[in-house]
Amino acid sequence: MKRLFFGGLITLIIFLACIPIEPPQQKEERFKQEFLDYINQARHDGCNCGHTYMPPAPPLIWNDQLEIAALGHAEDMATKNYFSHTSKDGRSMADRITYAGYYFKGYKSFTVGENIASGQLNIPEVMTGWLKSEGHCKNLMNPAFKEVGVAQFRNYWVQDFGGRESFSPEVQKLIKSGKYRLIQKEGPGH
Repeated sequence: MKRLFFGGLITLIIFLACIPIEPPQQKEERFKQEFLDYINQARHDGCNCGHTYMPPAPPLIWNDQLEIAALGHAEDMATKNYFSHTSKDGRSMADRITYAGYYFKGYKSFTVGENIASGQLNIPEVMTGWLKSEGHCKNLMNPAFKEVGVAQFRNYWVQDFGGRESFSPEVQKLIKSGKYRLIQKEGPGH
């Protein structure tokens, strides 16, 4: 009896040793690339977002700061059991994105956006849901967005978008020399 058990155990160990184990970094790179492929295929083709046709848009590139912001929000929603673009501590999407290091200072224009989802099991499922939702779809197709970072934590998904446009090299030289000064406009009530 002991021989049979031992032989079965050795067979199980050999079988498990033959199963390839994907290193975490390789799995993360595959996750990023799969998301970019889905997003950029939709942006390449153009699509209907509700009743609005969104024409093709330039491809997005991955941004690690946006990914950090997305992961932080996904973890927060999962840990504190809520579903909202506003964190339980009152932070907005823009607050979380800038806190993660995606700054607007020094850029000619700056725009951010966010998609959230809960309960989807994989990337194709969450992307299908976002593309079927008019507002989420418009974020995905927005030509002002140039970069994206996406994260999944448990059953929560967060997709953060950013778009920053640099000043021309000539204007950058003028800014550095002090001949051109940037003035930040205050929002309403300031």
